Amino acid sequence: MSPEEIATLTHLRRARDLMDREYARPLDVPEMARHALMSPAHFSRQFKAAYGETPYGYLMTRRIERAMALLREGTSVTDACMAVGCTSLGSFSSRFTEIVGVTPTVYRSGIHYAVMAMPTHVVKAQTRPSRNREVSRA
Repeated sequence: MSPEEIATLTHLRRARDLMDREYARPLDVPEMARHALMSPAHFSRQFKAAYGETPYGYLMTRRIERAMALLREGTSVTDACMAVGCTSLGSFSSRFTEIVGVTPTVYRSGIHYAVMAMPTHVVKAQTRPSRNREVSRA
């Protein structure tokens, strides 16, 4: 790997860390790109090349991941939606269903005993939503 490629990955990681940390607040591509010290278009292309999904897709996946944890704890769908930074319940439900495969209400009503018995790091790995799962299984 060249020094330039390492520098690019370092800058991308800075933006990804921002999304992981600040997922609940409004973030847009220009702000993420500023953290990566890149133009928005260049940042979007580089991020997708490095991580396999767009910056917005990654951010929404993190939001859905956190919403899943809140729903397992019994939080209402509306409260989970707002807690993770989504402002539209309809968009949140559509995206949740797209990523997880069931509606937030169905997911919340499910029994998650196995998850409750797992160590936190295992839960995080096993329940992490992924848009690319279907692609990797094919």
